[in-house]
This record gives sequence, structure tokens and C-alpha cells, in this order.
Amino acid sequence: MLFRRRRRLTPLGVLGRGLSFAVCFALVTLALKGHGAILPEDRTDVMYHAYDGGGLKVDGPSVLIRKAYKDKFSVWGNYYVDLISSASIDVVTTASPYSERRDEVSVGLDYLQGTTFMGLAYTSSEESDYSANALNFGISHDFFGDLTTVGISYARGWDEVRRNGDDLFAEDAKRQSYRVDLSQIITKNFIVNLNYEAVTDEGFLNNPYRQVRYFDPNSTRGYSYEPELYPRTRTSSATAVRGMYYLPYRASLKADYRYYSDSWGIKGWNAEVAYVHPLTDNLVLEGKYRYYSQTGADFYADLFPYSESQNFRARDKELATYFNHTVGAGVSYQFNMPWISFLKRGELNLFVDYMMFDYKDFNDLRVTGFAPGEEPSYNFNSVVVRAFISFYY
Repeated sequence: MLFRRRRRLTPLGVLGRGLSFAVCFALVTLALKGHGAILPEDRTDVMYHAYDGGGLKVDGPSVLIRKAYKDKFSVWGNYYVDLISSASIDVVTTASPYSERRDEVSVGLDYLQGTTFMGLAYTSSEESDYSANALNFGISHDFFGDLTTVGISYARGWDEVRRNGDDLFAEDAKRQSYRVDLSQIITKNFIVNLNYEAVTDEGFLNNPYRQVRYFDPNSTRGYSYEPELYPRTRTSSATAVRGMYYLPYRASLKADYRYYSDSWGIKGWNAEVAYVHPLTDNLVLEGKYRYYSQTGADFYADLFPYSESQNFRARDKELATYFNHTVGAGVSYQFNMPWISFLKRGELNLFVDYMMFDYKDFNDLRVTGFAPGEEPSYNFNSVVVRAFISFYY
């Protein structure tokens, strides 16, 4: 999750650098989980998304179109835009606020043969100083009377990192991801999903703009800055278990737990619970709570003792020790459109998440009057909004 003078990723992990790789992988693996050997429905989605927190604002539209052919093939395309403006703590302490735009295009093909489902997807995104591409393939098969689904997926991404104002700077980053999914229907009301994912990154993995700070008694503020430097490889793995239980009155309970670790020394876990309640046949409410916690990277420090004090150096707060709480709510409303003969139904959705971040070893340099390293820890709150309308045909 990399700041630069530009802030590539929000703490959501869903925007910016490497997103093409993540979205391409997610779109295929999402279709593989619990699909029950049927193609996804024909649909068109129009979405508006917005993130606002910590001085960073991201919003924009997204359009997804999916169409099946002869109950064997389903093709889809997605266009996604991020309009980014940032005056985050990283920006205001080391650079100037900025604005930029990221455009992303994804296309995919799904194929169904009996109880075997296959998906292929390609995603490309472009910014003024970052290009990302990703290709993903996944396959799943139903066993034991469709009670068990096993899926495997592979994704490969290749990015080009540039630096605005420096035409000679160009670096590559390559990513590979392997994933195994197991979905099991335990009873008619209870389903469980297990998955394991391994990711390898290689190349330029740090940020061409971000700097770390080190203690400097000759500086009037007591510290100075130098460029960050990351290892050129990273291996990570994550294991997750998710369950859904359907209650007698058509409501459902959902819960999941995920554990993550990587070769940079970061260990993290999150747990989430959600409750989905139908008020009528057409109106459904949802509420959720999520907790996330992680340790910092081995080479992270808020303040290094002196210049080039170690081989690798980072002061990205997303590599620090921190935790966050998320409280979310959503509403979905289905409606019929008998005046449009080729449309089966429509659906309106609105989801809002409120996120609270608390960093343990990333200090707020905007607060003055403290000795270097003694500044108060940084924390902030953010709001995420997703509003979209879907048409099924």
C-alpha cells in the first residue's frame, strides 16, 4: 500500500497501485465460489463509489455489463474510474496536494461444461505514472451432488512504475497469485467456504516519491528525509474461513476470519460478522462489523537513528503496526419493470462503511512542539460509500 507524492492505495486495499491485478483475480475467483454450476445472470451494473478519510478523497463511476450465450458462455466487461485528490498526512508533511485520474478496463469470459466452471479475465489500468496489467484464469468443479465445490485460480500481473518529472525513471513490478477454494454445504441452511492464497511480488515494490525520516541533530526540526528502499521480492499468504447460516425467517448470519503473513514480517488478521434481514420480499437490510489488526514490517520505522542506518527502509503507515474498526450498513431494493419487456427485474443498492484507524508506531508530524519521535500517534476516520443500480435481463 504505497504513498508517493501520490497516494496509491487507501487503507481499504481496493484502490490504486496493483488494483488491476487484485480486481482481475477477484472477478474470476468470485464467480468460482459457490456458483452451483450455473452461469452468472445477465446484468448491467452502474455504480458510484466514494472514499473520504485521512485527507484522501477518491470517487468515480463504474459500469459492468455481462451477457450469456446458450447457457455455456458468459462474457463481461467493466469500466472503472478513480478521481483522486489528496492532502493526506504523507502529502502535507513531505509534498504538495495533488489530483489525478485512474482509468481501468476489465474483460472476461466464463465457460460452463456440466459441473465444471472456468473463467478467464484481463484487466488494464492507466495513470500518469503507473501502468498495470493482469491476467487471471480459474476453474472449479462440483462434487457429491453439488454439495462440494473445489476451485483453483492463478493470476499474473505486470506493472510499469514511472515518476512524474523524471523521464529517465522506469521500473517494472511482476506479481503472481495462486488460490484454492473449497465450498461445502453442511446443511440446507449452512454453507462454509475455505480458501488459501499465496502471492509473490518481484521488482520495484516501493514508492518512487515517498521518503523516510532519520534523526539529524544539524536540522532545525531535529530530523531529515531520504528516499525509502524496499526489498525487490515479497512472498505472502492468507488463509480464510467464511460461513453463512440461513435463519428460518429468511434472514442470514455471515461470519469470516482471515489470517495473513508475509516475508516482510507483517502478520495480520481480521474478523467480520454480518446480519442480513429482509423487511419485505423486495427490501433487504444488512449490518456488519469488522476488526483488523496487523504488526509492522521488519524494515519499517517512524524515525531511523541516522541516514542509511539499514539496508531497507520504509515509513509507509500501511506497513506500520495498526488496527481498525469498521461498522457498515446497507439496503437493497428489488423492483420489476413490466413496461420494459426484455428486463427481468432491477435492483437498487446502497452501502456505507465507517472506518476508524489507529496507528501505534506512525507519528503525526503535523503536531508541533514535540521532540523527534515523541509526536502523538496518528489516527483518522473515513467513510466509504457504494451506490449502484443493477438491471437483469
